[in-house]
Amino acid sequence: MSFNKIYDVAASGMSAQRLRVQLISANVANSETTRTPEGGPFIKKDAVFQVHTMGKTVDGMPLAGVRIADIHRSNDPFVYKYDPGHPDANEEGIVVYPNVNPIEEMVNLTEAARSYDANVNVVRAVRAMGQSALDILRTQ
Repeated sequence: MSFNKIYDVAASGMSAQRLRVQLISANVANSETTRTPEGGPFIKKDAVFQVHTMGKTVDGMPLAGVRIADIHRSNDPFVYKYDPGHPDANEEGIVVYPNVNPIEEMVNLTEAARSYDANVNVVRAVRAMGQSALDILRTQ
């Protein structure tokens, strides 16, 4: 397998995780947003990953990366809290908050960051292998 193909696979993973981090950041930033332009509270969004075929290796094995297939709006229930002083409270004093769990989002953020770092390490390892191959050629 060529170095370029390895870079392409790692880059697909890095790109997917970058978008995932952006969605997680938006979820956390809007975890208290009770009113949106569409009406109602903010709705959590998640990235849906999909295998992305990127050709074949020299020995005919399929080469696959990852891509974002969809951005899914969560169906989790909203959080209802009694807060009669809130401007978005209904007649009973209940406020509807987004379906975002900040703790779950931080776990997802950690996972996404580690996956991104794993792909960065692949790029670094391939670069080191290429440099070692050049060094071998120079000494001959």
